[in-house]
This record gives sequence, structure tokens and C-alpha cells, in this order.
Amino acid sequence: MTKFFWGNSVSSMQTEGGWNEGGKSPSVYDIREATEDSSDWKFANDNYHNFEEDLDLIQDLGMNMYRFQISWSRVMKDGDGAVNEEGIAYYERFIDGLIERGIEPMICLYHFDMPLHLAEKYNGLVSKEVLGAFIRYGKEMIDRFANKVKYWIVFNEQNLYHVPAAFRIGGYLEGDETTDELYQILHNVMVAHASIANYLHEKSDAQIGGMLAYSEVYPATSKPEDILVARKHDEFVNYTLLDAYTKGTYSKEMMHYVEQNQIDMNILPGELETIKAQKNDFISFSYYASSTISAEKIPEHTVPNLYLNHGGVENPHLDKTEWNWQIDPLGFRDVMNKLYQRYQLPIFPIENGIGVKEEWDGQNPIDDSYRIDYHKQHLLAMYDAINIDGVEVMGYLGWGLIDILSSQGDMRKRYGLVYVNRDNHDLKDMKRVPKKSYHWFKEVIKTNGQSLTKE
Repeated sequence: MTKFFWGNSVSSMQTEGGWNEGGKSPSVYDIREATEDSSDWKFANDNYHNFEEDLDLIQDLGMNMYRFQISWSRVMKDGDGAVNEEGIAYYERFIDGLIERGIEPMICLYHFDMPLHLAEKYNGLVSKEVLGAFIRYGKEMIDRFANKVKYWIVFNEQNLYHVPAAFRIGGYLEGDETTDELYQILHNVMVAHASIANYLHEKSDAQIGGMLAYSEVYPATSKPEDILVARKHDEFVNYTLLDAYTKGTYSKEMMHYVEQNQIDMNILPGELETIKAQKNDFISFSYYASSTISAEKIPEHTVPNLYLNHGGVENPHLDKTEWNWQIDPLGFRDVMNKLYQRYQLPIFPIENGIGVKEEWDGQNPIDDSYRIDYHKQHLLAMYDAINIDGVEVMGYLGWGLIDILSSQGDMRKRYGLVYVNRDNHDLKDMKRVPKKSYHWFKEVIKTNGQSLTKE
């Protein structure tokens, strides 16, 4: 039987700290200041100095994979300069710490933290100069680490570069955020992914997979117009990316739209050939919630990539978190089927979890039965996808299972099985305190999921 991976996923800026140490250059996150409801990014969970304790907890849980991100700014001066050997040495220690504990490392190369220099000089991933610098960085990391790290992803949630979030996460600091620029970003990101995938397969026996944030988007009603916009959202945000991963070409519908609307993607000679040559070994994705879309709310002539920004509505049939994320385990199963049955590559959910405001009383473990229920229902949906639907699933990685800063820098939104004793404006003692869910999840992993059916 193929090994099933149980593990945890994080990003560098949400965990590391050490923002100005070890030769690290500044990223766009390092200049963001704290607000009333968010922390700055300078300290995070201080894994730069103290990752051993967290790795011990991961090992104690029985996990056998840890997906982490290399900070581009930590290993390449200003993103396009010399290799920072002190940063390389940090990740060598980190990877060795995982392997010594029997934990398979998975590297992500980019999780939104553009080197500040590249954002200020070139406006981030809209630029071919930044594309070139990123490919150079990715190839350097493969040369350094592919002998030890056998699982890779390039961009976290790559389909976010198909929607307006692309500007914020791609290091775009100024401009009009035009449709042309959005399509230039999504194309540059795809060229970067394909270039690095091709190089990894040329230089090593490691595996690489594309990754997207897959939120099931339901039509708000049975009206044909709602069904049409839900389908077109899938085509322009998800399927065109997945087609490129697996067939080497963008969606025909998207490219027809580009031609009809004279969108300038700034495709240079050889780039489509690079995309065509790529091979992905698996498809990975994040899943937290589903969404619902209404055609009535979408202005005429809106680019399909923006449909959900205008047409998103609440689903009255689902419960939601205090952050208005709709809890939908059946959507999780459906997404796995949409990925696997259409593309026939192994599927790997590498982010899943529930963010909740929690406070520790200083003595007793937090009773997070709601988190147990969330993970249980999603894991049961995953097993239905495997056992009933025939989906090939590589493993299950939760998100931030030791509390980390949220994507908005908000320490109040906690995903962890382990409480970290700090808040947005007071670092306190950073003590790690297992919650009730920790012990439940440990038993799930110990029994490889068999305990779920006995509860």
C-alpha cells in the first residue's frame, strides 16, 4: 500500500519571524504595520530561532509530512542578487530536522511574500524581469535541496493569480490593475511554474504538483443564468490552470475570450512551448469552504475572472464560521472528484482547517470540539471520495495546525491543534499548549483514519 501522508502546512511569513536576521532582505510583508486587528510580521511564531519544539509536536502527532515555504527574500539578496548562504544554512537545518524525525519535507517556493526590491523596482509578477529572477531562484533551490526534498510545489494557490487578488499577492504596488495586467500576471506565473517543473524533472527524481485554492462555487438557483456564471467561473479560474498543468495548454474558452477582447497577455516566444513541455506528478489544493454565485449581481461585460467578486451570495443551506466561511464537507468531496475524474492525476489536499477565535485561560486545554467536528466531517468526505468514488488521494495536510498568524496577520483567527500563547500586540511567552483536538487527531493518524468510523 502506498504511504498516506498526514501532515501540516505553513508559510514562511506566518511562522518564521527573524525578519531582519541571517542576511534576509526585506519582503513586502516586512513593511506592513500592525493595526487594531492584526500584528506586524516581524516575529510571527519565531520558528527561525525555535523550530525544534514545533517539529517535536508534529512528530508526536505521528505526522509524516510537513509542507513549508522557503522565503525568497531569505535566500536571494533582494530577490535577484547573490545567494545568501546563511539563509540556505537555515533551511538545511530545518530540512535535516524534519528528516531526522521521519517527516517528509514538502517545499513551496512562493506564498505571496514578494521581495520588496522587486515589488518597488518592477511592480512584482507583472514584470518579465521578476519572472526571470523567480525562475533563477527556483532552479537554485532545486540545485540545493532536491537531493533531500522529494515533493515540491511552486506557487501557493496559483489560481488566485487569475482573480483580482493577483495584484496584492504578486507584489504589484502601483497601477490601474487592468485586465491586461491580470492576464500578464497569470501567464508569467504559469511560465514560472512550468519552467521550474521542467527543471526539477530534468535534474532530479523529485515530484512536483500544481496547486490551487479550490472553493466549490454553486449557482445560487436553478436559473440557467446562475448555472452559466458558475461554470464560467470554474473555467476561467480553475480549469484553465488545470488544463495547463495536465495538457500543456490554457483553456480554449479562455483563449478565445482573450482573442475576442484583444487582451494583451505579453506572451513571449518560447513561453507557450515551456508550458506545453511541463509534467505535473500530482494536483494539490487548499479547501476551506464553498461559495455561491448569482448572475443577477454581475454587471454586463464583466470579465469572467471577476464574476465571484460581484456575484457572491450566501448559501442558506450551510453553516458558517464567525469569519463567514461556509462549512461544506460535501463540497470537499465534490472538488476531489472534479479534479481527479477529469484529470486522472493523484490528488493531494494540502490545506484544510477551521479558523476560530480562541482564548486560553492559562491552565486548561482549550475544548475545541468544533474543530474536531470540522476535521472529522472533512476526513469522512475524503474517505467517501476514495472508497465510493475511486479518487486517488495522496494524503491530508491541515493548515497551521500549530497556531500561526492568519493570512491577514490576525492572531485571533486560530487553526491549530496547538495553542500558541501570543496575541496581536503582546508576544507573551509563546508557550505551545495542545488543545482537545490534538489528542483526537493523534488517534486518527495512529489508526490511519480507522478511528473515525468507531466514534
